[in-house]
Parts: sequence; C-alpha cells; structure tokens
Amino acid sequence: MAETRMLYPLVPCLDVKDPQFDGVLVVTDSITKLTGNLECLKEPIEAYKKIDDAVGKDVIVLTTDVIPSKRLIFAPTGPLNRDYDDVRRFGDAAEKGIARAVAAGCRAPLFVRPIDRSFLKGGPVATLGALQSLYVPIEIREDVPKRATKVDKMGVWCDDAEWVATEIKIVAAMESGRQAYRDIGGSDPERMAAPKVAEYVQNLFKGSCVKVQVVSDSNVFKNEFPLLAAVNRAANGVVRHQGRLIHLQYEGEGPIHTTLMLVGKGITYDTGGADIKAGGVMAGMHRDKCGSAAVAGFFQILALLKPKGLKVIGAMSMARNSVGSDCYVADEIITSRAGVRIRVGNTDAEGRMAMSDVLCYMKEKAPNEVNPHLFTIATLTGHSIRAMGPNYSIIMDNGPAKKEHASQKVQASGDEWGDPFEISNIRREDYEFHKGKSEYEDVLQSNNSPSSATPRGHQSPSAFMIMASGMDKHDVDSSQPLKYSHIDIAGSSGPFPGVPTGAPIVALAAQYILPNM
Repeated sequence: MAETRMLYPLVPCLDVKDPQFDGVLVVTDSITKLTGNLECLKEPIEAYKKIDDAVGKDVIVLTTDVIPSKRLIFAPTGPLNRDYDDVRRFGDAAEKGIARAVAAGCRAPLFVRPIDRSFLKGGPVATLGALQSLYVPIEIREDVPKRATKVDKMGVWCDDAEWVATEIKIVAAMESGRQAYRDIGGSDPERMAAPKVAEYVQNLFKGSCVKVQVVSDSNVFKNEFPLLAAVNRAANGVVRHQGRLIHLQYEGEGPIHTTLMLVGKGITYDTGGADIKAGGVMAGMHRDKCGSAAVAGFFQILALLKPKGLKVIGAMSMARNSVGSDCYVADEIITSRAGVRIRVGNTDAEGRMAMSDVLCYMKEKAPNEVNPHLFTIATLTGHSIRAMGPNYSIIMDNGPAKKEHASQKVQASGDEWGDPFEISNIRREDYEFHKGKSEYEDVLQSNNSPSSATPRGHQSPSAFMIMASGMDKHDVDSSQPLKYSHIDIAGSSGPFPGVPTGAPIVALAAQYILPNM
C-alpha cells in the first residue's frame, strides 16, 4: 500500500487554543473574519495594529496570552475583490507566513484560514501554499539528517471535524504527489540520473495499486523508440547516465469510463547536445525532467486517493542529452516508430524527440482503451515563458480534444485550485513549419534557432509530435479520432534557483481524480 510519504503529519484541529501547537498562523484578508473559535485572536492583532502600520500589508509576529504558545503570526492575503485577484492570494500568503513561523522557531504550527466564501477552494489552496514552503530537498534529507524536516507537525484548523478530515486527506495526497515531483524534478543530475529515477519510482510504488515496469535495454530503445534512442546515444556509454523508459499503470475499481495516457519528458540534464547551450544558459537544465516528475507525482495522488472508474497509463521518458563523440547531430535522418522520416534540425530540441515515439506507443494502445485521452507533459520551450510568463502552464488540444473543450475544463480546474493554465492553439502554420523541406525527409524536427526566437515557438512542437508519432492519422476527420493535449510547463514548473512547484498535477488531479473519489 502506498504511503503518504509526507515529511511530517497534518493534524486536524477544532480549537485554536489547542496546547499541542507552538504557534498559530492566520491567513486572511481581514481580521473581521476571525469569529467563533477564532474571536480571541482579533483583539491582539487590532492592538498591535496601533503600533505597526505593517499589519495587513506584511507578515507580522506578535506575542499574546490568548493562545498557549503565546506566538501569533498574521499573514495577510491583501485584497481579494479586484478583477485580477485569484485564489493564489491565499497560497502566496500562507507560503510567506509559514516561512516566517519557522524562522520564529515554530516546530508545530497551527495553520488557520478563517471560513471565507471568497474562493471555494481557498482553504486547501492556502494549506498547499504552506506545504510548498515546508518542503526539504531529498539531497538534504539524505545527506544532512538534522535538517530533514522544518517542522515536526502542522495543525490544520477548521470548525467542522468531518470537513477538515476530508480536506487533509486530499491535501496530503496532493502534497505527497508534489513531493515526489520535487524530489525527481528538482534534484541534481547525478542524484536523479535516469537509473536512480527508476529506483526511486519503484520504491515509491512498491506494494501499491500502481504497476511499474522499467525498460533499460538500449536495444529496445533502438528498435522500438529510435527517437528516444538518438537522444540517449551519447549518454549510453556512461552506465550511471543510461536512459530508462518507466511505464506506470493504475486502474480504479468499477467500470472504467475514462483512460488517461500520460507521456512525460524526463531529460535528466540538457547540455543541448551538439548544438550546445553556450553563453551560460546551461545552468538549471537538471530541471528538464519535470514533465516525467509530473507523471510520477500524478500517479502518487492516484495511489493514495484511488479514484473509481479511471484508468491511467503513464510513461516517463528518461534520458540525458549529453554531448560527445556519439551524440546525435543536426542533419541526421531518423525513422520514427511510426515510420516517419525525421530530419534533425537542432539537437537542443531533444524533448520532442524523447516523447514522440512513446506517444506513438500510447497511440497504438489507445484504441483498446475506454475513452482515451493522450497527453504529453514537458518543460519544452523557452518560448512558453516569453509568451505567457513564468507562472502558467500552457495547454493546447488537437481537434478531437478541442471538440470536447478539454483545455477549457483543465483551465477551469486550475483556476479553482491555484494551478493556472493559459490556452494556446495548434494552427496550420505549425504543421507547415515542420513539413519536410526536401525529398529526403517527411518531417523537420526543428529550425536551428532557440524556441524563444522562433514565431509560434511553443505551439509548433506539438504539431511535430503529432506528425512524428502518427497522431495526425487520428484527427477529427479520421475513422478513429483520438484526443490529445500537450502541456508545456517550462514556466510553471518553478524558479531556478528554487523549489519546483508541482505544476500541473494539482489541476489535473482536480479535473480527473477528485470527481471520481
């Protein structure tokens, strides 16, 4: 059975004066919402406001006799009623507030988000914000045990015992998924080289309802996943860097009504290959595995919440885009699993190569599944950050998925849960861009410019993957249309330096897992 793998327990609490906690953190936009069991907190904050204008503007710590710990932290959200305010105000305030509580010496904080109807999911989003700040990297947990946790436990207050117990179950599962995501996606390229990612995933799901199969044979790569094999080629001579294809499967109880098929980009380090990342832009490229990290994290949420009627098939395409005498180069022509002749245009466009054959593999399985929807998830393009900024996932649909408004549904769930999406469209120009330019090739993998300097630089790679995988034979006008959506998380996966966010697994869990519990 899968464990929550939380670094510390979440404890439900109905009484703000519970003596087991050594500090109380309040997150709200107005102290007028401190009513009922929280009424006692209002007076000390009002009194402190008389001597400090920062109250309501910044996080404050004050001492008071109204709670046993005498330590009260107030983290204001700021206004919630403007056009551009959204539920992330709660998460942002909670993240800052819990960091201040830890800095003040709290090891057992009680987290309080007063009952608030401004946003339906304000409570769990605030709790997830606090938990984001409490994450400790796996390297620290392993190498510096005394720093393995920032707290011993965290209380979660509510005035309804049944409600808070349900919320903790959901939030703990989501956080456990985000922790797996951060462990894989955020760790350095040696600690989470492909073989070690496989080992981590096998241990994570040992004894759970998630099945794991690892492909490590380079001959299988070469014969069945030739595009992934090309990316893996230079690293294959270094045993500790050799690629892995990690297959995952979950099948819920009862009749299956939906099948999700997820392919994650797992580039453990991206040098750019022969088209090397020069000029100091290589640092941070260990984070190019966050797409695969998202797949693993989503499966951890599945393992804990066990939604009914849902089947999920996942694949983590793990490889290192190394440079060396055996690296793949521009101008090579490689025939994909789908039989499409691909001319390499830029070895730094390795992510689409790593996923396309695996997407083809999913396409082959899809006709035998119930209501399949295929996804690719990747930190794919710098253009996505230039187009939409650093905090947003971008989702785009093929024709069959667009017909069902798939992107709009995921975006709505993301907005509700503070894991926001922007929507892009795959246009005819994207297909034209990747058509072969000579009789030698069917498809051009990329131009030789960075995506950030290429018009439609985050949309066109999805067209490439559709063409390279043979998904273009399953458009709306085909006899067997298949839904496919591509999610670019280059911006939303988190800052570097910094801690990965876990995007987009909260939104995906809200859309596909929670309704089936």
